[in-house]
Amino acid sequence: MKNHRGKATVMSKSLQKILIVDDDSKILDVIASVLRDGGYTVVTAANGTKAIRSIDTESYDLVITDLKMPEVNGMMVLKHVVDRSPDTMCIILTGYGTIEGAVEAIKAGAFHYITKPVKSAEIMTVVEKALKYKLLERENILLKQQLKTKYRFENFVGDSRPIQEVFELIEKVADTDSTILITGESGTGKELIAKAIHYNSQRRDNPMVVINCGAIPEELLESELFGHEKGAFTGAHKARMGRFELANGGTIFLDEIGDMSPNLQVKLLRVLQEQQFERVGSTRTIGVDIRVIAATNQDLFSAVNKATFREDLYYRLNVIPINVPPLRERRSDTPLLVDFFIKKFTKEKQKSIKGFTQESMDTLFQYDWPGNVRELENLVERVIILSDSEEIGLDDIPESIKQRAKRMESFEVAMPKGDIPFDHAVEVYEKKLILQALEETNWVKTKAAKLLKMNRTTLIEKMKKKKLQKPAV
Repeated sequence: MKNHRGKATVMSKSLQKILIVDDDSKILDVIASVLRDGGYTVVTAANGTKAIRSIDTESYDLVITDLKMPEVNGMMVLKHVVDRSPDTMCIILTGYGTIEGAVEAIKAGAFHYITKPVKSAEIMTVVEKALKYKLLERENILLKQQLKTKYRFENFVGDSRPIQEVFELIEKVADTDSTILITGESGTGKELIAKAIHYNSQRRDNPMVVINCGAIPEELLESELFGHEKGAFTGAHKARMGRFELANGGTIFLDEIGDMSPNLQVKLLRVLQEQQFERVGSTRTIGVDIRVIAATNQDLFSAVNKATFREDLYYRLNVIPINVPPLRERRSDTPLLVDFFIKKFTKEKQKSIKGFTQESMDTLFQYDWPGNVRELENLVERVIILSDSEEIGLDDIPESIKQRAKRMESFEVAMPKGDIPFDHAVEVYEKKLILQALEETNWVKTKAAKLLKMNRTTLIEKMKKKKLQKPAV
């Protein structure tokens, strides 16, 4: 269980209810006394029939039952617990001569067994472990429910047509097993989309394993993906499972796939084709059942043409392509995103902020957001923390954003007057735009290309075509 700050809390022992079942009244009294002294609420049953009746009418966190009892034995009590109250933990009491039966009980769903004669310390240790495990299971279920709620499609922010098309596409493909390639600039929310796909699929109750292929050195990435055996390389002191094994039954999300080396691309291709691989240093083939979602901010098609990314792997990954538009291409979503982040951070930071002034919102709307939604989120968090007013004004916006927003505003298109052919109007505007970018950056081509969001070589070609040269001093 967790409190409102997300830290683990411990349930009071008096709130944890335990049923003890044994046809030996002395053992029953001893165990009940030990657990009551330990602070637990305890109910006893002198036989299996009474225990089953009690389980049907009361809710228990734990049942401790003797294995060998007349008529209704411990296995029958255990089966009833598993069938009727699966959230209830069960511990078996057994003599040395029936340990084999206790092992069978564990296979059938019991948490553990205790051998007779019972020892007070052992009883308390096993009971505490069982109840702690129950709490962890409950927390895990709660976290999964929260994740499913967080990544519901209706929680996505944006009503612009470009982002709505993305939402419609992921809703169609989520519950399939098709491999998906998500492309888009950094900060557009590619991982968020990958998680939404997983948590709205049939694999939602199995793991989603995330790995950033660009953040791990090549010599370590193979081991991270496929695991290794003890002694496979220097420092491999014990065997280790890789991310593909951990994701078995679920989804693996390969972020920044464009940074993967050609050597690993070959091995990944085999996993996609055959759903099997070998750990580093092993000859044993491991089969897995996984869905692969990959993401990149690179142009993989260009990388294929340059022979830096395998063509066969590209087409294996690109079964269903999802391109996430940058924020500048869906500016109408900016107010919605700002409102979403204000609600999020005012609650987290316990601040009272109503919103942005119209002037400051106009600046955010005009800004081109090179860092996309992530940059916007970071900005809103920062200004909420630093602001002492109920409204975020223009003075609260960083100067760099205000200056760039002004430059972008000066790039706005003006409707040409008179009967000017469309192609000519575009040519005139493009020349004016390039000139303005060059002047803004003191004719530093690299900076001008970055400002215009184009390759430097493309800019140079356009400058030659339009005969643009830096004025002589």
